[in-house]
Amino acid sequence: MTSKYIPEKTKKIVIERAFGRCEYCQAWMHNALHSFNMEHIIPFHISEDNTLENLALSCGGCNSFKSIHTKANDPVTSELVPLYHPRKDKWNDHFAWSSDYLNIVGTTPSGRVTVEKLRLNRTGLINLRKLTLLIGEHPPKE
Repeated sequence: MTSKYIPEKTKKIVIERAFGRCEYCQAWMHNALHSFNMEHIIPFHISEDNTLENLALSCGGCNSFKSIHTKANDPVTSELVPLYHPRKDKWNDHFAWSSDYLNIVGTTPSGRVTVEKLRLNRTGLINLRKLTLLIGEHPPKE
């Protein structure tokens, strides 16, 4: 069985590639109250894949809500669709900011299920977005 251990060099690359932000909710690592995780996009117990292509930087909340899920039912169509995949998908193709920049809006079926499943508009994130908006750190620049 392959080890779940992720070398520090790999972690550093994942953090730099994500610009220090959660690849799902876009929260900044340096503003986090809880630790960030090296999230396995396809769960490790399924793929045993620790390669860069299967790792995403994730805040503790998004990582916890995503858990082992890779698909969910679209709240609009009820169709089973894949969650947003940070290595294969572009964030802006699936999400947009609300007019006040406080909420993430899913613009595709994958975006909608990800917003819902990972609770990308949970109260703590909205409060953090309000504060980082005031200091010019939100919304994140591409």
